[in-house]
Amino acid sequence: MPGGRPARSKTLATWLAVLGGSFGLHRFYLHGPRDAWAWLHPAPTLAGLAGIQRLRAWGQDDMLAWVLLPLLGLMIVVGMTAAIVIGLTPDERFAARYRPGAPVESTRWGPVSGVITALMVGGAALMSVLAYGGQKFFEWQALRQQVAQEQRAPAVAPLRTTAG
Repeated sequence: MPGGRPARSKTLATWLAVLGGSFGLHRFYLHGPRDAWAWLHPAPTLAGLAGIQRLRAWGQDDMLAWVLLPLLGLMIVVGMTAAIVIGLTPDERFAARYRPGAPVESTRWGPVSGVITALMVGGAALMSVLAYGGQKFFEWQALRQQVAQEQRAPAVAPLRTTAG
């Protein structure tokens, strides 16, 4: 292959994005280990997984889990979006970019089934992130308002009784 790079498969790239896109597996496959964007994927994904562990350990009142958990959902959405973009790229354009000098390969249904899966998983993840994030945002606002009201309330002095 020209440039020493092996030809890449559009089907494999699509399914790597579906199954491991939140960790950047598709980027490592398509661009190699020197791709800076690929190395930015694992950290927020692992932080989101840590959010799940905190939620399991300390329950829904853990505010750090509120922040970390949506990161996992967003990284899943990023991976599914990449799968959709890769899977819907025309075969000719994909071959020109990732298979230079190789003949155009008709991919048939492999990437299409990956795109369908990515649409379902990505849509569910995006709706979950929006619902969870919105719920926690309003809970956080209600908590802040409650604390502010408690601070504004005058301290009630205990009643003294005088014997007499």
